[in-house]
Amino acid sequence: MIQFLVHEQADTVGVATVEIKAGETAEGLFMDSQAKIRLKANHDIPLGHKIGLKGHAVNDGVIKYGHDIGRVVTAFGKGDHVHVHNLKTRRW
Repeated sequence: MIQFLVHEQADTVGVATVEIKAGETAEGLFMDSQAKIRLKANHDIPLGHKIGLKGHAVNDGVIKYGHDIGRVVTAFGKGDHVHVHNLKTRRW
């Protein structure tokens, strides 16, 4: 079952389409290529929230839908929950 979607290969986060539990190996789908990806969730990922596809350092950009959606304020790794606690928009 597909548990998260990634818009394109360049994206660095995916979006949960169901709730993903910590420790679970989640299956995702790249929408541009239909390739599948599997990774272990380090935290619970609520429906609609992001999951890291790779590690990010503070001030890194996060790519979603092929666009930089914000900057990292707290470093996170592959499989981590990505949301307002570690990612801020560049607009403010």
